[in-house]
Amino acid sequence: MKVAMYYNNEDVRIEEMPIPKIGDGELLVKVIASGICGSDVMEWYRIKKAPRVLGHEIAGEIVEVGEGVKKYKVGDRVFVSHHVPCNECRYCLSGYHTLCDTLRSTNFDPGGFAKYIRVPKINVERGVYLLPKKMTFEEATFIEPLGCVVRGQRMAGVKKDDTILVIGSGISGLLHIQLARVLGAKRVIATDINEYRLNAAKKFGADIVINAKEDVVPMRVKEVNEKRLVDKVIICTGDLQAITQGLHSVERAGTILFFAPPSPDIEVSFPLFELWNKGVTIVSTYAAVEPDIKKAIALIKTRKIMVNEMITHRFGIKDTGLGFELVAQANESIKVVIEPHK
Repeated sequence: MKVAMYYNNEDVRIEEMPIPKIGDGELLVKVIASGICGSDVMEWYRIKKAPRVLGHEIAGEIVEVGEGVKKYKVGDRVFVSHHVPCNECRYCLSGYHTLCDTLRSTNFDPGGFAKYIRVPKINVERGVYLLPKKMTFEEATFIEPLGCVVRGQRMAGVKKDDTILVIGSGISGLLHIQLARVLGAKRVIATDINEYRLNAAKKFGADIVINAKEDVVPMRVKEVNEKRLVDKVIICTGDLQAITQGLHSVERAGTILFFAPPSPDIEVSFPLFELWNKGVTIVSTYAAVEPDIKKAIALIKTRKIMVNEMITHRFGIKDTGLGFELVAQANESIKVVIEPHK
């Protein structure tokens, strides 16, 4: 079968691999659609494991069922979660499933930018979800990223009548904007340095957009938010200037959510007294687990979150490299979807 093998953001090669053989309790899934995640183009994160077939935002059809699998059958349309928790460790038992060692070590084989994947037994048991009848495979590629957003806002305590600042209006930021609206936010403010993405932020529900190039975000927030800073700051970029803007934009008793992973070499100078004096809570989040995924499926199914409108590019597997270039450049693209069988 053909796969898109990642070497770096500018070197994604179409190679041949055998279709995986499945064992007892496993599934073979034909990948119909696979989204390129922003984390797929984080070279500092990905290149240390290259060459590798990436891709974790997948939807497809079961074509083979291993001995002992009872819940699924050939022909089922599914979303498969690549990370699943053990549900037994101290982190899982405390509700912090995404800190679980098992979750951080599980995956499917080889990756979503391939024609077929083998789903290991533990993922079959804890990470396979049947798609609603009217949900397309393309729509289902948003289940994983939206699940992460659902978890992030749950951990940050986003609630009705909150004022929200979303820093970074890429795919994650746009999903955060939409979810904050669903949860009843009073006002959603979005920032970016790219006009295309600022326009997208408006389209997907931001009340006000701010071009962050001028580094006056906290002052502008006050101007547009009744002379107050915001209740929740959601940082969807690892850029140091953006992080600093977020730290100074939160209101008393507010919360800052670090959503995007920053590069390990980034060190931030915290306005520690200011944050302490204002009683600010700082949280971070990673991945998604069953409650978040089920919520994401329901939000897409009921069209409360618009996802089709976010897809700007669709490519067959031979053009996966072009898709990586578009996502890495972060210019005039939002969601890039790879369709391995086209």
